[in-house]
Amino acid sequence: MTTKYEIGSVHTGKVTGIQPYGAFVALDEETQGLVHISEITHGFVKDVNEHLKLNDEVQVKVLSIDEKSGKISLSIRATQEAPVEEKKEAAPRKPKKRQATVKTETETPQGFNTLKDKLEEWIEQSKREEVKK
Repeated sequence: MTTKYEIGSVHTGKVTGIQPYGAFVALDEETQGLVHISEITHGFVKDVNEHLKLNDEVQVKVLSIDEKSGKISLSIRATQEAPVEEKKEAAPRKPKKRQATVKTETETPQGFNTLKDKLEEWIEQSKREEVKK
């Protein structure tokens, strides 16, 4: 049944059924596959019926074939060239909030410290904070 169709091959088929999750496309009298809603066109598809109608002839690319179940996954989108997105002027981004840093009495140069060194420093800091209270 699926031996004459290969992954990556492109065929013309006819839409035989439309469901909320995609469309069924007949490749020949005996073989049909599913075009998932995400493979109908580039961009977001809310309703399959806005893009396809029953008996439409469409170009489809074979994405996968499950020999065991005989299911064929198809894509219309893969047969179309991706639209060139217009470069939008980037909106100015807000700077990310940074975590507050705690300054120690004896400022040490920043760099790689082991967890053991930092832990000792944090314990000392904690003790100083408790004494101040």
